[in-house]
Amino acid sequence: MERAGGEEATRTTLREVKMPKIVRPENCQAAKTLWYDRKNYVTINFVVQNPKDVQVDVQDTKIILSCKDVDDNNIYNEIEFYDRVYKADSREKVFDRTINLLIRKVKENVAWPRLQKDLAKPTWLLVDFDNWRDWEHEEEEGMAEYEEYMDMLNEMKNKGEPPAMDDLDDLSD
Repeated sequence: MERAGGEEATRTTLREVKMPKIVRPENCQAAKTLWYDRKNYVTINFVVQNPKDVQVDVQDTKIILSCKDVDDNNIYNEIEFYDRVYKADSREKVFDRTINLLIRKVKENVAWPRLQKDLAKPTWLLVDFDNWRDWEHEEEEGMAEYEEYMDMLNEMKNKGEPPAMDDLDDLSD
């Protein structure tokens, strides 16, 4: 197809437009990575002191992080997810000591037993137990607590008449 003036028009489809590929640098190290699971999201925190030149590529099945730390060391993490995620509904925030990501799961209300697909866990990948909650059983636990409370109330009702306190009048003297 030609335009006026002899210029050839190029047609770009959505598939042709790609994010720049992050290349694993030579002499790199992995950042300590903490993660925890929620009903709809997975949160990943990469611990990097004063990160700079931060590049994050979230894909449907994996994430790639590349940056430099305070000492100019190359940091590179690549994680193949346990299950699929919505890459367009993921958020990142860079802080002085961490790079935090909030990634939306495709299958909501499904617990991830691990962050990555591979059963072998790298040494730099840890569960963030400070933020971890066993949300799968929250509703069941809440219902059990409610039933215990109702049983306690019923027991209090079924104990009969309250004791007579006529003898307390003698104490007012």
